[in-house]
Amino acid sequence: MTQAIAPRARTLVLLFLAAVAALLVGAGPAAAHAALTGSDPAQGTVVDTAPTQVSLTFSEKVATTDGSLRVLDPKGKRVDTGKPANVSGTTYAVQLHAGLPDGTYTVTYQVVSEDSHPVSGAYTFSIGAPSRTSVPVSGQEVGGGVVGGLYGFGRYLSYAGYIVLVGGAAFVLACWPRGTSVRAVQRLVVSGWLALTAATLFLLLLRGSYTGSGKVADIFDLDLLGDVLQTKTGAALVSRLLLLAAAALFIAVLFGAYDKRDDEEKRDLTFGLAIGGAVVAAGLAASWAMAEHASTGLQPGIAMPVDVLHLFAVATWLGGLATLLVALYRAPADQPVEASAVRRFSTVAFGSVVALVATGTYQSWRQLGSWSAFTDTRYGQLLLVKIGLVALLVGVASISRRWTGRLAGTGAPGSRATVAAGVGAAGVGAGVGGGGGKDPGTGAGAGTGTGTGTKQDAGKQGAARSDAGRGSGEEPGDAATGAVGTERAAQLARQRAAEDTARQKRLRDADPHRFGLRRSVLAEAGVAVVLLAVTTALTSTEPGRTEQDAKAATAASSSSSSGTGSSSGALTLDMPFDAGGTNGKGVVSVDLDPARAGGNEMHVYVTRPNGRAFDVPEVKVALTLESKSIGPLPVAPDHITTGHWSASGVQIPMAGEWKIAVTVRTSDIDQVTVSKNAQIG
Repeated sequence: MTQAIAPRARTLVLLFLAAVAALLVGAGPAAAHAALTGSDPAQGTVVDTAPTQVSLTFSEKVATTDGSLRVLDPKGKRVDTGKPANVSGTTYAVQLHAGLPDGTYTVTYQVVSEDSHPVSGAYTFSIGAPSRTSVPVSGQEVGGGVVGGLYGFGRYLSYAGYIVLVGGAAFVLACWPRGTSVRAVQRLVVSGWLALTAATLFLLLLRGSYTGSGKVADIFDLDLLGDVLQTKTGAALVSRLLLLAAAALFIAVLFGAYDKRDDEEKRDLTFGLAIGGAVVAAGLAASWAMAEHASTGLQPGIAMPVDVLHLFAVATWLGGLATLLVALYRAPADQPVEASAVRRFSTVAFGSVVALVATGTYQSWRQLGSWSAFTDTRYGQLLLVKIGLVALLVGVASISRRWTGRLAGTGAPGSRATVAAGVGAAGVGAGVGGGGGKDPGTGAGAGTGTGTGTKQDAGKQGAARSDAGRGSGEEPGDAATGAVGTERAAQLARQRAAEDTARQKRLRDADPHRFGLRRSVLAEAGVAVVLLAVTTALTSTEPGRTEQDAKAATAASSSSSSGTGSSSGALTLDMPFDAGGTNGKGVVSVDLDPARAGGNEMHVYVTRPNGRAFDVPEVKVALTLESKSIGPLPVAPDHITTGHWSASGVQIPMAGEWKIAVTVRTSDIDQVTVSKNAQIG
């Protein structure tokens, strides 16, 4: 059974990589947390006179720079005057040059939401009458590409490092003080510190490019780094680095001075380390809370402490679980993790789960706002996956608790007395096995230090005879003799190491209850890896409450601008569609101006369910006047910009109730046709 440990470890690593890859790819290029809820002029409208400014309203406050909001004329020349200003609440406006000519203008925006995530998009409006525009607006959203993928990986690595660092230290202090002398545990906690430190520096370098150009070449731009340091996210990352310096001192004391104290002094030092460690751990958790979800939206004064407690509970549970796994697999046979330590961790883990349920319930209410958001938003769907994984993890943990109960008892295998006896028995066995070889020298090497005195003496005598035999045949200074002796010594060293490893494996596997606990804890760790990946994806996904608010605002805006009541006589029809497959859902809007017999200007817009524009491979329109058996009249609009198609000179032969059918193709195999009737003329 023990030979399966390495395959299991490889499986766990593959599971980790698969989960990270799937979630980073599935997250999309930019998971914006601030949504555009309104604009003036509105998307697709035709105004009679040139406006003096363009204003955008978001679902929360955003950070802007000189190029955050740009207005481009039909030839692609900027017609705005500079940096946008916050005119009221979450509305931002940029002034326009006077005397703008008629035509179609493109508005592009690229801002950073209050919870640190980049937001970008574009739309068009027209002055006087629509016109063709040559503005090259890229369909790639900010926060995507290689830089976006690297930033997502850095976020995962930072969470993993925090969990291992805090959870490992908490496990040692609260459950297994003797673990401070176990080298494998020391390496685990130090690796958590290194991972968190490296990830924080990595995120600092990536931040400017992630929220800006998205170019790999800009990662090492010092000017961008200087701009990042002046933002809320930059300040949070710098404060995290400062706290990591304090964490390094904590680790040095925990695995240095603390380990060298006797039991009485350790008890006195434990309290001070626990207080200091808790302060540092809470400060590190606050570096996330102060710059992400908890810092904006409803009740930030309550949400940030709750977020800190939530992350600390996650670290105590999952980080302690990782440390227990390392102790069960890597601790020396003479330093096993005691059953009492496992029972204490079981109690700590139960308290962590209770804290997770309480804080998670509050966070779910705050981020979703309604039951429908569980199924109608991506955030809610990911949250359902996370809840399922937590339930599975608790179920596997209950199995571990049963194995822990079976370890109880003073005479149980794995107790100190049993382990000591096992060491002696294994030593005798090693000595006997080694002495049975053909070469007396081999027997001596195997029995040294672990076998009985008789075997040791026999081994020494065999070694002496072997040396004497070699001495009688060759000169002591002969080069060949030295090479043979060196090779022989290396062979004996490898044999001793292999026998010591086999002895420790036999001791670890001698107790079926301890072996069962190892397997169940390994299963817990596998689930925890996927759970952490889902949690990381949640932190970079637009909250359900925000997404639904954006949908409602978009619907209200469309409703107010639809029909024939506008001054220009334009007609707007909104038609939801579902072509199936990935990115198969959305809304297609058709604007027809002036919506009467004769020549008309047609604009087609395709948006996601949350109101954000996106491109599809093909859009086709057909007009049919069924009462007169006219049509279908095909219209093939030209692609203008992201989610926007346009056709001019669309001829409507006569007034009547026309059926407007739009075919939307979302992939090579997925397409759907939706239609609405409208009175034209």
